Amino acid sequence: MKKLVNGIIVDMTAEEIAVRQSEEAQGLEEKAEYDANQYQRDRATAYPSIQEQLDMQYWDKVNGTTNWEDAIAKVKADTPKPE
Repeated sequence: MKKLVNGIIVDMTAEEIAVRQSEEAQGLEEKAEYDANQYQRDRATAYPSIQEQLDMQYWDKVNGTTNWEDAIAKVKADTPKPE
């Protein structure tokens, strides 16, 4: 591997190569974890706001309905957690 030092291309030392490979591996692990949790970010934007959810829960209790549970179940069904 090469690097640029003061405008000159020079070989990297074994230690520098090892550090670079470790950093690249860590970056790949972080990306894999980020990608694996995409469903969480998708769900967060799909859920009704907390205010809307609280209102649904109130009216569900008053009317004996399940609108809140249905709304949450739909988001979970539309954006399943990966296995």
